Amino acid sequence: MSERADQPPAGATRRALRRRRRPRVSVVGVFGELLITAGVLVLAFLVWQLWWNDMVMAGQQSEAAAEISQTWIDEDRSSRDQAPAAPAATEPSKSAPVDFGEPVVGEAPSNAKSFAVLYVPRFGTDYHRSIAEGIGNDVLSSSRLGVGHYPGTQMPGEVGNFAVAAHRSANGGGMHLINELRLGDAIYVQTADGYYTYRFRDLEYVAPTEVAVLAPVPHDPDAAPVDRFITLTSCNPLLSTAERIIAYGVLEAWQPTSAGPPAEVAAVINAQAQG
Repeated sequence: MSERADQPPAGATRRALRRRRRPRVSVVGVFGELLITAGVLVLAFLVWQLWWNDMVMAGQQSEAAAEISQTWIDEDRSSRDQAPAAPAATEPSKSAPVDFGEPVVGEAPSNAKSFAVLYVPRFGTDYHRSIAEGIGNDVLSSSRLGVGHYPGTQMPGEVGNFAVAAHRSANGGGMHLINELRLGDAIYVQTADGYYTYRFRDLEYVAPTEVAVLAPVPHDPDAAPVDRFITLTSCNPLLSTAERIIAYGVLEAWQPTSAGPPAEVAAVINAQAQG
């Protein structure tokens, strides 16, 4: 059968279809695909930076905190083993709390040197981080530190304001759950001298310039302190530095290293000796 005059030859039709199936690659199209690929890579990097890297650093900071905590415990045990035996004392009543007197207050160390370990059960049963002097990146972004003490503020157990800072969701996220603190939550600080138990009292949000939260009496720089405060500070909201979230606590008790850790953190502290 002959082809119709108004139709192109079959071969020509097939060649035209093949030409239509091969769209031209434009510069704009290639550039667009490169942008999409770059966006995917950037997103993957952010996920790594904010999740995986954060998790790894949190583990490293916890290990470092356990090491320094156990060092203090071992040193205390060794010094007591070498000391002359003391006369036997009457065992106190199990129901009565032991009064260990005024808290021992240490001196602030040099910058970036660890001097305490922070425990906050509300942040997780095994949460613990080293506290070092200073709030620079060499402390807050360190794989072995993570929590920094504001220079010039008081030390653990001292009358006034023991103020510390940490990241929310980067470099270990030492204060990631600060917003979840509840009235009466315990905040424990361990030093070479012993354990200081603070109780959470209040939470507020302030501008980054609001340095009065670091005063010996927070927000009242002219007042003479009579209480022993702890102030935890971090950025807010998550992934932003627009404002600061501040948590306050008041010292409830202290006990020397020889008395053992407070019951609420005894499990995590005793476990580090076997790790």
